[in-house]
Formats: sequence, C-alpha cells, structure tokens
Amino acid sequence: METIKSHAEFERVFSRGRRYNDVLLRIRVVSTGEGDPPRVAFVAPKRLGTAVYRNRCKRVLREAARACSLPRDGYDVILFSTDKTHDSSPERVAVSLERLLERAGVVV
Repeated sequence: METIKSHAEFERVFSRGRRYNDVLLRIRVVSTGEGDPPRVAFVAPKRLGTAVYRNRCKRVLREAARACSLPRDGYDVILFSTDKTHDSSPERVAVSLERLLERAGVVV
C-alpha cells in the first residue's frame, strides 16, 4: 500500500479533492494523473487525544482500507478519523468507507 507522505502531496489532495463525511470517518478524494500510482493516507488529529488513542484510530482506518482494497487505481484518498473511529470495529468502519467511496464515484 503506497502512502501519501509529503506536504505538497497532501496540499494537492486538499486543494483539488472532494470531501465526504460520515459519523465514523471523513475522506478526501482526488483523481490522479496518468502514470501516477494510487496512494492513501491516514490522519488522526491531535484534538482526538493522546498518541495511543490516535494510533488505535489509524490502525482501525488501515484495516478498513485493506478490507476495501485501497488504494484504488486512479485515485488518491486521505482518511480522517473521528472521535467515533476509536470505539468502532474495522469492519464497521469498512462499511462506512465503502459507502463514502461509492458516493465519491471511486470504482473498484
């Protein structure tokens, strides 16, 4: 799974991407250019709590992304955890993620 790492890459997704929200997570999606590999990023803001809490949120997001076959060709996706992500199972988050990807028009 290739991840988005640099600040410039994050900025590109934020400036050009579309946002989709759910109770369990939020996503930002942008289509990639020709020849660019699809990538994904996992974000847990500091306002959620301690590092242990945020790391659990990111683990749940990573498992949900694997279950949904992310990254998908042609798209860069950033997944943001919410305060509800921590207490949810990866399967439940995967269902929400799949629903958001469908709304975003990201095909398998």
